[in-house]
Amino acid sequence: MNEKKPLSTTRLELIPATAPLVRAEMGQADLFSKLLGAEIPENWPPELLVDVLPFFLEQLERHPEQTGWLSWYWVLRGDAEAVLVGSGGFKGCPQPDGTIEVGYSVLPQYQGYGYATEAVSGLLSWAFAHAEVSRVIAETLPDNERSIRLLERLNFLCTGQGSEPGLIHFELARASYHKTTLRPYCVK
Repeated sequence: MNEKKPLSTTRLELIPATAPLVRAEMGQADLFSKLLGAEIPENWPPELLVDVLPFFLEQLERHPEQTGWLSWYWVLRGDAEAVLVGSGGFKGCPQPDGTIEVGYSVLPQYQGYGYATEAVSGLLSWAFAHAEVSRVIAETLPDNERSIRLLERLNFLCTGQGSEPGLIHFELARASYHKTTLRPYCVK
């Protein structure tokens, strides 16, 4: 399976992070925009992502085979100019028991349009296409209603307290996964 191939969903192109992309993201906005083929909003990167970019860069430089197992950029392509709306991915390659953890973020101005649900659904399809993945987990805050709705919509089950106090844990087993076709929707 080609780990570097972009994924297409109904409205988005998901582009796996590579060392050159992350390096450009960290300080060369014009090059980053050119490499992605998309406009980069002024409030990029999301606050949650800033601290992990050096880790992503280090991992991808040392282990390029991890491409796809870390971050993916979500580019909205339509009639207008392409624009980066969010990102998400996994916390590394599958663990020996087949578990991976998914995380995601959408810029505030693009929240409420179903982009995260669409993108995470695409990432789940990609992950479960790998035989070594048996379970995907996620954690979120109990007051993050949008994230909880997203996980429930994708058939994740809440299994209790997360790895740290104040987080709740969700999981989706391969046996419970079924690829769904999500239609665009707007909840705003």
